[in-house]
Amino acid sequence: MALRVLLVVVVVCLVVAGVLAFVFHSKGDARFTFDIGGAAPKAAGGTDGSGGSSIKGRLVGLAGVIAGVFVVLIGRIWSMQLLSGDEYTSQAESNRTRTISLSAPRGRILDRNGVEIVSNRPSLTVVADPDVANDDVELQLLGNLIGMPYMAVKRSIEDQTQGAQASRTVARDVSRRVVAYIGEHPDLFQGVSVEERTVRYYPLGSLASHVVGYTGTVTTEQLKASQENEDEGAIKYQTGDTVGQSGVEYQYESVLQGVRGEQVVYVDAKGNVLDYSSTVAPRSGSDVVLTLDANLQKAAEAALDSVIKALRSSVSAECKSGSVVVLDATNGEVLAMASRPNFSPNIFVGGISNDDWESLGSEENDYPLVNRAISGTYPAGSTIKPLTTFAALDDGIATPSSTYYCAGWWTGLGQASGKWCWQKTGHGTMTLQTGITYSCDVVFYEIGKGYYLASSNNDGMQEKFREYGLGSLEGIDLPGESAGRVPDAAWKYDYYSSFPEEDRQWKGGDYVNLSIGQGDLLVTPLQMACVYASIANGGDVWTPHVLKCVKSQTGTGSVMEYKPSVLRSCEESEAYRKLVEGGLVGVITEESEYQTKHFAGLPVSVAGKSGTAERSGHQPTGWFVVYAPADDPKYVIASALENATWGGYSAMYVVRDVLGAIYNAPDDELQVMAGITSGD
Repeated sequence: MALRVLLVVVVVCLVVAGVLAFVFHSKGDARFTFDIGGAAPKAAGGTDGSGGSSIKGRLVGLAGVIAGVFVVLIGRIWSMQLLSGDEYTSQAESNRTRTISLSAPRGRILDRNGVEIVSNRPSLTVVADPDVANDDVELQLLGNLIGMPYMAVKRSIEDQTQGAQASRTVARDVSRRVVAYIGEHPDLFQGVSVEERTVRYYPLGSLASHVVGYTGTVTTEQLKASQENEDEGAIKYQTGDTVGQSGVEYQYESVLQGVRGEQVVYVDAKGNVLDYSSTVAPRSGSDVVLTLDANLQKAAEAALDSVIKALRSSVSAECKSGSVVVLDATNGEVLAMASRPNFSPNIFVGGISNDDWESLGSEENDYPLVNRAISGTYPAGSTIKPLTTFAALDDGIATPSSTYYCAGWWTGLGQASGKWCWQKTGHGTMTLQTGITYSCDVVFYEIGKGYYLASSNNDGMQEKFREYGLGSLEGIDLPGESAGRVPDAAWKYDYYSSFPEEDRQWKGGDYVNLSIGQGDLLVTPLQMACVYASIANGGDVWTPHVLKCVKSQTGTGSVMEYKPSVLRSCEESEAYRKLVEGGLVGVITEESEYQTKHFAGLPVSVAGKSGTAERSGHQPTGWFVVYAPADDPKYVIASALENATWGGYSAMYVVRDVLGAIYNAPDDELQVMAGITSGD
């Protein structure tokens, strides 16, 4: 281009020079002099040549200007050729090349024994060049072949989320018949090809779906956040990228997401790909190893399914939801975590339909995407009674030798505020320990009354609950954890701001309800598992976690191991601990002959507590929390079933089946769920 400009300038200058030469030569030739007759008067001392001199001077000036322009142009051309040549060459090269991003396979998700929970699989994918969208005949033929409407094929090809020059995905997981037909008829499908790509694969189906989560196309918010993130090594997403949206897929996105590759292609002026240049291969993400045991996870999910099915057919047709969590009490590892209803992550592969998305988010279906083990919040019911006991002992509301008499009906706050014990015939004389074992409500009504009448530290019960982590996050490495709620006078006054002044005040009934885990108290199954882990360990509770390690991409080692840490340590008198532990062992061995039979077949002793959280207008939430072995705790299991019945006749079965899977000792006792008369 620069040489062409130089030639044009030289030609123009030569033409101008020729014209000037012609003009000057003409003024010196007599043949071209005209006489109009007569001599003109001349001024003394001069000649009449002023007109010719003026024209000559102007022409000389014009020649100078042209010469100056010529010098400037020559200088500019020299600058473009020699000083900026590399820059313009680079621009020219960029105009004829484009860089296409190549997606990287995500890392796998494995259980603690190396079993694949989430992997990748090859997918035969029909792709098309962008200009195929302009060929109506080819679009119709392609749609007929793969079984897609014409407009669906056209929209897929017009979608530029993968880049202007990138091949557009039309259909995934096509049959070999489609592949063969496209290959045999290249004249009909110009610009159409079949590529082998990778997509997410769930070899165990929906197992642990709430823990592993699902992936989806990057959202606008995620895309913007990644572009604004200036941290070194932060992932920069591109439109159309597949990213983690929940569970481990989301939590450990930076580890699972691979490094994108690049392919340079040559294009013409219209952007059509002419040829291929260099390629940088993508690098897959790292494999993540979880603390989950796939076999125990299967047992936990099977236990939930079977118990919910039995409850629906015999006791409560409303029962559709529940959860169970299994912790290693010695290090906080989550060995199993199941929630119902669940979902299949497979429906998110390749994009989820609007109907499926609405179904997963509907109240009618009980919100299947919610992980109830960490997000479900419920009144704790009688599972809170060990903490109520610790609070009463620490604050002097009760002593280890305190006794109470249960006649079934309690009027400690006046006849008008009377309350029933769950066993309306009464328990007779109770101590704190037997109050835990037999879950006598009257014992804990008295404790609530004691806090109401106390001259100081009226919030001692709430303080004890918070000390054990209630009302705050446990910090598990999964998104969506709920903190729950520990109510007090200030909270009630603010929360019920639209109520009359009198109804906003904290009263004796609030203490009484709180003492048995009712009222406005809300906890999660994970929180209660951590509470009982603290009791089992003599105070310490480890931060619950699902990550075990991140595997190295070379060799068999790992690049990162999760280091367990103590989340909190709750100090209690040794005598108080023995009292509470004795009460929890008694729940399994003394409270109910029916209950005891179910645990008799285990090779270890068990300590635990049932609970029933009442809900107005619904069946109660059934709780059961245990740790085992009771004398040397290793496992903690917490289960809660919504719209169930007494915890001892619902969640107990889930917990017992999980223990059976751990110790290879299935429950041989007949599971009877009708004619319930017992309680907790």
